[in-house]
Parts: sequence; C-alpha cells; structure tokens
Amino acid sequence: MFNLYFNLFSFARKIGRPLILDGAMGSLLQSKYKTDDSLWMSYLNSEKPETVLRIHQRYIKAGADIITSNTFRTNPAAAQSLKLSKSLTVQACKIAKEAAGKESIIIAGSNPPAEDCYQNFRTLSKEKFQVNHHKHIDYLVNNEVHFILNETQSHLDEIEIICRYCSTNKIPYIISLYFTDNLKILSGEKLNEIIPFILKYAPLAIGFNCIRPETFLKFYTKNKLGFNWGVYFNCGTGSVTDENIKCGISPGEYLSFIKLILKKKPSFIGACCGSNPNHIRAIKNFFDERNLS
Repeated sequence: MFNLYFNLFSFARKIGRPLILDGAMGSLLQSKYKTDDSLWMSYLNSEKPETVLRIHQRYIKAGADIITSNTFRTNPAAAQSLKLSKSLTVQACKIAKEAAGKESIIIAGSNPPAEDCYQNFRTLSKEKFQVNHHKHIDYLVNNEVHFILNETQSHLDEIEIICRYCSTNKIPYIISLYFTDNLKILSGEKLNEIIPFILKYAPLAIGFNCIRPETFLKFYTKNKLGFNWGVYFNCGTGSVTDENIKCGISPGEYLSFIKLILKKKPSFIGACCGSNPNHIRAIKNFFDERNLS
C-alpha cells in the first residue's frame, strides 16, 4: 500500500498547488470535553467516536486532501500501557478510514513526541523512547495509514530514532518540527543543523508545526527550502504552550500568512492548534479561485 505514496508530493506539483492538510482535532474536542492528563483528547476515540468522525468529515468537506488520525497521545509512553495504546490507535485509524470512505483522501498517522511537546528536560531512557516510537509507528502502519506524520518533534534523540526506524523499514514519513524564536529545536540544535540530518534519511517531507506564523517567517526569509516542506501553524490565543486553546487567528488572517510563503512552493499546508474547518476552507477556496483566474 505504501508504494503509491512515495511520490506523494509529485502529485502536489502535478495539480499545481500544495496538498491541503486538515486542521486541529484536539483543540476542537477540548472545547467540548474534559482533557485527560495523559491521553489529552485521544481517549475520545473510544468514548465519543462519532464526534471524532464528524470532525474528520468536516475537514474533508472543507477541502482537506489529508486527514490526520486522532492519535496524538495514543503512544505507549502517554497511554502508559501497550494494550491501551494499541486499542486507542486502532480505533482512531478505523474512524479516519470511515471518514475517508471511498474518496481519494490520504490518511496521515499522527506520531507525537513520547513526552510533552514543549518539555525541555527528558525523563525516559533511550530504550523507552525506542519502544514508544517503534510500537506506535507499528500500530499505525498495521492499521493502514498512508504515511506517518511525526508531529511537533523537537529533540534530536527522538528524531533520530524515528528517522532510522522509518527509513530502515521503508515506511513513508514526515518529520514535522517545533522550534523556538531563536530558530532552535528544544534539544538545542539549530534548524540549519537538524534539517540536513533529517534529509539523509529520505523523509517524504520536513514539516513545521505548532509555531506562530511570525516565528516561521524568521526562518523562511533566510533560507531557500530546496526540499519538500510544509507548515501548519498554531492559531491559538496566548502562548503556544497554553493548555486552554482557543482560536486567536481568523481564517482570513491565517490565509494572509499562507500567501506570504507560497513563493518557495510548500508541498503541503494545513493548520494546527486553535484552528477549525473554516481555516482549511479558506485555503482551499483561495487555490480554487487562483486556478480559475
């Protein structure tokens, strides 16, 4: 099943626009349901599957080419149980496949950092990091996602574990990086150091997510980006680390930022925390109107 997607972004070039990734899932669920300290909103895969399904369907209707499984924090380290991790991951993939139906929708399997996204210090051993990522990626692959979207990654040790595992096992994947205003990931490496390291392992693309558009523009203006790349920015109010996530960037404002980065030809564009299907619809409508002009 994977061979079709090794040329995923050749298709983007063929249709003359970036592929459109969906927007936030967790922050939309968070607006209606309580947050689990470990699982965040992924526990709703079993408790409210119809709600997760409807959100996927809304993103597809808004124009998303790619939907993301609700597996952010179904990983073993977060679930604190291999059995629970597998169960919630299986359910999330089942929901995503049901939402896609017979349409040509690509399913990205979300694989988050083993620990909290914005955590500078580490508590797990290298062995536990390996078990966490190897098992979670396997659960996603075995449940037929089209590629692994390793989101908000910001520590070199985890990035290397993921890259080696996916590359060795010929699993299509994207590494999507979180970085700070000083253009470094949380383990201290500069983006210009970490990107060449990742590219050696032949990912489908390198992404950048859960950062402010202004933060990405600091990097964008100084670099050529001569590889497959994509973005999905944080749309929340306040700090990106705020636990109570509300929309702080309107769809129109978000589209204005997207227009600023099109010159360097991103392979995919979506939206992150605080976004909703209206952000994705604004992007899709823009590309549709541009193709008609």
